[in-house]
Parts: sequence; C-alpha cells; structure tokens
Amino acid sequence: MRFLHTMLRVGNLDRSIEFYTEILGMKLLRKHDNEQYQYTLAFVGYADESEQAVIELTYNWGTDQYDLGNAFGHVALGADDIYATCDAIRKAGGKITREPGPVLGGTTEIAICDSHVPARQAL
Repeated sequence: MRFLHTMLRVGNLDRSIEFYTEILGMKLLRKHDNEQYQYTLAFVGYADESEQAVIELTYNWGTDQYDLGNAFGHVALGADDIYATCDAIRKAGGKITREPGPVLGGTTEIAICDSHVPARQAL
C-alpha cells in the first residue's frame, strides 16, 4: 500500500488552485467536472500521482465555505527556506498563524498558514 492523496473541500476552486500552484509551487495535475453529482475535483502536487501523494481539492457546486472541524490537523509541506515561503504567502494575502520557528520540544522549524488566501488584484 501507499499514501495516495489528502482530500480538502474548498469553497472557491479557482482561488484554491491559484494558492497551491502559484504560491506553493505545485502543479495542477488534473481536473474533472462531475455534472451528475455537481462537483469538481482538482489534483495538485509537486510530482505525478504515480510518484508521490498529492492533494485533492473538492469543490461541491454552490457551496462557498465549510466549517473547519476540530479533528483535522494539517497538511505538512517541506520548503528549502521556510522564511521566504512565509513571506511569499504573506505577500499573496495569506495569513501566517504561527510564525516560523522550532517546534515545541524539538529543533525542526515549522510555520503554519491559513490556506484561505484572498483573491488578489495582480500576481
């Protein structure tokens, strides 16, 4: 067995694809509309699905927001320069909810951002 993907429901698919591709540098791997059940799936990642796990963005037509339950933790991404990555997210209108620094009780540097980046005027 292997890990395939993490599915996240999103209220604005275009804005979400923009965040993962233009801000976090992933590629849009595939996108599919399901007319019968009124949803769109978009798969984003750093490599093809045959090589590594990806993120599935699910947009249910007509649903523009979701309540974040307390069971979901996070999706972790590695970056060469966490400080520059946070700066890019901030410049794009994203919110860093935990500034970069060592994880409590360890030395690994982490940061946490809210993936709900507002629409931007220009890139």
